Amino acid sequence: MTFSSISRLSKALAGSAIAASAMFMVPAPAQAAGDLLVAPTRIVLDGQRGTEIILNNIGAETATYRISLELRRMSKEGRLTAVTPEEANQIEQAAKAMIRYAPRRVTLPPNQPQAIRIGVRAPQDLPDGEYRVHMLFRAIPKAKSVTEQTNPEGGFSIALTPIYGVTIPVIVRQGNLQATAGIANGRIEEDKEGKSFAFDLSRSGDRSTYGEIRVTKPGLDEPLLVARGIAVYPEVSSRKVALPIPNEIAEQLKGPVSIEYYEPRNSGGGLIAKTQMVLR
Repeated sequence: MTFSSISRLSKALAGSAIAASAMFMVPAPAQAAGDLLVAPTRIVLDGQRGTEIILNNIGAETATYRISLELRRMSKEGRLTAVTPEEANQIEQAAKAMIRYAPRRVTLPPNQPQAIRIGVRAPQDLPDGEYRVHMLFRAIPKAKSVTEQTNPEGGFSIALTPIYGVTIPVIVRQGNLQATAGIANGRIEEDKEGKSFAFDLSRSGDRSTYGEIRVTKPGLDEPLLVARGIAVYPEVSSRKVALPIPNEIAEQLKGPVSIEYYEPRNSGGGLIAKTQMVLR
């Protein structure tokens, strides 16, 4: 990939983020944190070919980032929790061992893209299945000089520096894997953080599902709610999906609605699951 093509990709990503604001949408898992933009936000490999991830520093100052691999598991609430090396099972250990990537540390001037190469070295006797790691891109804070750290009034001073990071899944699929999904128990929930549209998303088969949720209402041309980047990983058969919504959307959702789960457009955009229900 040439530098000019990387630059065009970065500009297109920024433009798509602006266009999305025209419709009420729940964003996909973070593709930007602090001044770092990462694309794509999900990698799926067949165990043989490699690919690239593009990093772009969209800030005003030069920044350094460290790239590493982590293991995470999905809970029934849809959260991803860290897995320590001691807790890792055989599938997780195999996933982390087969991923190769470079470089592992980059320094980017403002608006300077950088490609991270990713490859797979799968063992010949690798059992069929889905193997997943999570790639973490974390900013390294700049070291401050002694002069900058001195408190003019004497004594010690403490400065808290936020460390930003982006995490994306890297998935290796071995064999002819299949999965189906189902949607049930739609409801509007409310807590101290506000209202959300929640439902249970189930999965069966030997791989994850991933795609876009669209909530439509009879008589309306456009969906009331669109949420991208919704996954159910193989370690769970069902998870809760909770999508934050403003009060006006909560009111419009009451009554008959249709909930549809589609594959991403770059994977064909096919319908994974659909259900109709009445919300009270």
